[in-house]
Amino acid sequence: MSDKKEQGKDQKQDVGCTIYTQMMNLKMKTLLKFCIYFIVGSIILYCLFFSLLRYQEVLIKARVKIPEVNEKGPLYRIYTKSNDTRYLKHVFNVLECLGFKRTDDPLNWDLLWAHDYPFRSLSSHLNKLKTHQRINHFPGCGYITNKVDLSTTESRYMLPAFKMPEQHEEFFRYAEQHPQKMFVQKSNDHRGISIKSMSGINSTITGAFMQEFIQRPFLVDGYKFDIGIYTVITSIDPLRVYMYKGDVLFRFCPVKYYPFDPEVLDKYIVGDDYLPIWNVPSLKTYYTKLKFSMKDSFDAYVRSQGKDPEKIWNGVREAIKEITLSKENHIKEAVHRFGYGRNFFELIRIDFALDEDLNVYIMEANMSPNLSSAHYPPNQLLYEQVIYNLFSLVGIAQKTKKDSLKIRSKTEEEMEVADKNLMVLPEVCIECNDCFRVECQLCGPCITPETKLIMSQSYLEHENKMDFQRIFPPPITKDMILKDYTLRNQLLVRWYQGKCELDNSWCL
Repeated sequence: MSDKKEQGKDQKQDVGCTIYTQMMNLKMKTLLKFCIYFIVGSIILYCLFFSLLRYQEVLIKARVKIPEVNEKGPLYRIYTKSNDTRYLKHVFNVLECLGFKRTDDPLNWDLLWAHDYPFRSLSSHLNKLKTHQRINHFPGCGYITNKVDLSTTESRYMLPAFKMPEQHEEFFRYAEQHPQKMFVQKSNDHRGISIKSMSGINSTITGAFMQEFIQRPFLVDGYKFDIGIYTVITSIDPLRVYMYKGDVLFRFCPVKYYPFDPEVLDKYIVGDDYLPIWNVPSLKTYYTKLKFSMKDSFDAYVRSQGKDPEKIWNGVREAIKEITLSKENHIKEAVHRFGYGRNFFELIRIDFALDEDLNVYIMEANMSPNLSSAHYPPNQLLYEQVIYNLFSLVGIAQKTKKDSLKIRSKTEEEMEVADKNLMVLPEVCIECNDCFRVECQLCGPCITPETKLIMSQSYLEHENKMDFQRIFPPPITKDMILKDYTLRNQLLVRWYQGKCELDNSWCL
């Protein structure tokens, strides 16, 4: 019995050892598999990681844009003589909303916004501009914005003016012939403006001039005022000019005009502390309560006085057209020193005054007009809308987002404007056998690369003008004498007329 018991114990021990051995073998196999899986997994992850790095390098070399938090945008540069640029706040706001980034690089930029005239200090940098670079001034724009040159221009929309001391004798002869008229002495720096008696005129001051004074101005609630029209020149040779019709700037003298006293300048001179439209009783309800624009508020008041405000705006449009045409050749000569002028555009504010019969007269044109609402915060919307509409008109506010204003390919150019968008005058072109006839130069077989570029720019401006209205080229009228214009202007006038014949939206 004892032997059997011992034998049973041995058998149980053998079975236990076998089970233990099997369990240990299983654990070792499991551990070995885990190690193998871990090593293989690590190798795969390692390979994937470096594959991703390599793929990123390939994308970069292929110039495929990898999304970044701070994506680079087109660049703008500021030129001003002042270190304080807070008055350009609204320009900055609009540019940043459009994705622009500011740079101080003197050469690598898409837009140069110059508050001061840049063509003297920066001439060495502006002689070799790239085709996509834009500047907010034209060389020679002073022929319009210089107060003496502008005021002494012969125009039915300019009050007679005389340079001092050059036209001293001519002025006194005119004053003697019109003893009932009054005259204001002005200067380029806009200082010392006042009505002068003949004995009080200093005819030796260089840069000063005498100008006839509107003695019976149109008043609103007894206040004299001026009207600021934002005007843009997008091209010289051929000429293209627009005015902002979304609103205008009204500035009122802070003291009522009557009883008139030439010693009280606030009765007839609009200064920095002018009376804003929302403080003029007859306009306040329209502007503040009913939310009309300054222009619409004023028009409603004029109609309430039994007068037609359209007489004013027709005069404004004609005055802008006349004065820019009169300066076209002078600006063209200055532009040619910097290439063909396609890099430039000009935003000016032309200030008008009215007599009691609603005749309009140009008072001055402001290069780099005030766009700061620090003094009058409600003007912020006007300024930023003017700037945004301006950038749309000249092609800076782009429909497609990219790093530069530069168009990269022929395909991209044709997406914006194709040949079919430029064609006009089908009845004329079908009969054209040669290109000597002026109108035939607008037909496909006769269009030169230069003419095509002018037409393309004009087309894009029309498509992007928003609240700007084209002043020149004007619609063709029965009394228009085309030969009064340059050949390029004649051709562009006829092209716009051809577009008008195909699509009524081009007629205005």
